[in-house]
Amino acid sequence: MIKKLSILLFFVSALTLKIVAQTCSLPGMTPDNAYPVCGIAVFHEDNVTNCTGPNVSSRGCTVGVTSSSSFWYKFTCYQTGTLGFLISGINADDDYDWGLYDITGRNPADVFADPSLEISVNLYGIGAGGTVPFPNSPTGCRPGASGNVHCEGSAGSNTPFNGMPTITVGHEYLLMVTNWTKSTTGYDLSFAGGTASITDPKEPHLQSARAACDGTQTTIKLNKRMKCNSLSADGTEFFLTPNVSNIISATALGCTSAFDMDSLLLTLDTPLPPGTYTITIKNGSDGNTIKDNCDRLIPAGENISVTVFPVFPTPMDSLTKVLCAPDELQLVFRKNIRCSSIAADGSDFRVNMISGTAPVTVIGASGVCNADGLTPVIKVKLAAPIQTKGVYQIELISGSDINPIIDECGQVTAPGAALTFSTKDTVNADFTYNILYGCKRDTINYFHDGRNEVNLWKWNFDNIRSSTLQNPSMVYATFGQKTAQLIVSNGVCRDTSAIKNILLDNDLKAAFEATAVVCPGDLASFKDNSIGNILMWNWDFGNNNTSNLQSPPKQVYPYSNIIRDVPVQLIVTNNIGCSDTATQKIKVVGNCYIAVPNAFTPNNDGLNDYLYPLNAYKAKDLIFRVYNRFGQVLFQTANWTNKWDGTFKGQGADPGTYVWILQYTHIDTGNRVEQKGTTVLLR
Repeated sequence: MIKKLSILLFFVSALTLKIVAQTCSLPGMTPDNAYPVCGIAVFHEDNVTNCTGPNVSSRGCTVGVTSSSSFWYKFTCYQTGTLGFLISGINADDDYDWGLYDITGRNPADVFADPSLEISVNLYGIGAGGTVPFPNSPTGCRPGASGNVHCEGSAGSNTPFNGMPTITVGHEYLLMVTNWTKSTTGYDLSFAGGTASITDPKEPHLQSARAACDGTQTTIKLNKRMKCNSLSADGTEFFLTPNVSNIISATALGCTSAFDMDSLLLTLDTPLPPGTYTITIKNGSDGNTIKDNCDRLIPAGENISVTVFPVFPTPMDSLTKVLCAPDELQLVFRKNIRCSSIAADGSDFRVNMISGTAPVTVIGASGVCNADGLTPVIKVKLAAPIQTKGVYQIELISGSDINPIIDECGQVTAPGAALTFSTKDTVNADFTYNILYGCKRDTINYFHDGRNEVNLWKWNFDNIRSSTLQNPSMVYATFGQKTAQLIVSNGVCRDTSAIKNILLDNDLKAAFEATAVVCPGDLASFKDNSIGNILMWNWDFGNNNTSNLQSPPKQVYPYSNIIRDVPVQLIVTNNIGCSDTATQKIKVVGNCYIAVPNAFTPNNDGLNDYLYPLNAYKAKDLIFRVYNRFGQVLFQTANWTNKWDGTFKGQGADPGTYVWILQYTHIDTGNRVEQKGTTVLLR
């Protein structure tokens, strides 16, 4: 689409000539009456009717996205992936715009009000005599293209092709195709190039058949929606066995407002007598059976049976399964019941208690009524759910509307008919537990009372382990937070407990901090870092002293010229008598005075072979450098235990005097210290 003065003049001219286009209302030209399409056929539009429609709500283009002169297509995604499609105008000069919308769970007409439904839109168009890389047609989404929005005009990098959007399985979509040129010439629409599937994998088949009361008509239910125009009106797609009557017409149901159907009506020339018959499909006068929206055919020769019942009153056939705590009972009838014969206040029915704890009151009744006012079931509404075990009987009585229950054939179901049903008690999944604490493992015993005939237990422990026992025991080798949840059932009622968080808080770990190096005159300090519910601390400091305090006193260690590693031990005991032990070694040294020797002899005789700062136990952020007489750095380290061996670049340094600089922060004072000196290298 392109907004130019020529278009404005066209509209002025149209108004001058009093040419007024009709409102878009023809089949396929509104969102709620879209054509059903699939991914394996090419869809031909031979002619586009000029009509006027409202703008579609857009979040991508500020210019109006019109629905005038547009056809709408609907499809469902059956496999998540990318969607590719191509719109090819019969006249390549025709300007086609389009928009793609996700209408899952929405009214199709919401596309006119909700811009969030837009997935992709393309309004590309060139003016008369324009020279651009792309013509107006074709357009669509194809591999290699990019972007989900291309607005009007052809300037810059605009293109008639969008990138292929990702569509999601189970979602429903609308595609709007607009002939902006208003030439009325049609186009072809095809789907290809993407990885998504919009083709229903379900093959078309006959599903069921039901005869009318008088045997003159039969309704056939299809297993999916199929094309209305593939059914021959003369009914020649079907024949009856035994051939006691002829099919004279076939009518697609629901096709006045749609393009596809899921049911059809066969009319016979004479009524069928009671009995069971076979209806077989074949190629009709149109040369085919019935097509689905992908033009796949119901196989010729496929058949279904239909039974014509004798005309007699329809009994209450059965009840659907009564679930837990029912507040509604659903009666099933062999033949349809007239909805007009059902008393809305439920007075056609009474519930009698055979055994139980409380009477049951009926407060309403309704059917699942079709367009003909017929229902195969009656839903009987109760005043309150039945939450306890009991045996009951639902009975048909004369209602407040005076009318009896009447079936589709006009036959009355006499009062007095009854069906018996039973209910179960509701159940509760709440549970209890106790904990048996251990030093290495804990055991949790879980308990459920099993009330109200519970016969199924499903336990979930930490989303890792499970059990089907009523009262399981679980052993835990790791402590901390645990979770448990229970689902119970008595075959009818079911309940799920809340997730219980259970803390096993008997984790025990002995740990402590200690002075790493003890210098002469220093006191060693100790800090307990143990975890657990600790009641006792037993310290052994390795100097013949002990303590049972959590924060013990500082310790003195005798020193000598020999460096010693002294083991310190902490044993902690918790509230259930469990113990754990931690051991560390502290270094007791005889000298912490930091100094650098004034000479060394790197001759590998084991004596004074290295140069380094001595006793730098209380130095941090240390830097030690050695220089030659030219100021060149021969050795550097940040670790005082790294020693200079008198070499530089793999070669032994010459005998002589060398300068060293030592910088560090003293741990006790926090002061920054810098020392300088010389040392003599002797060989």
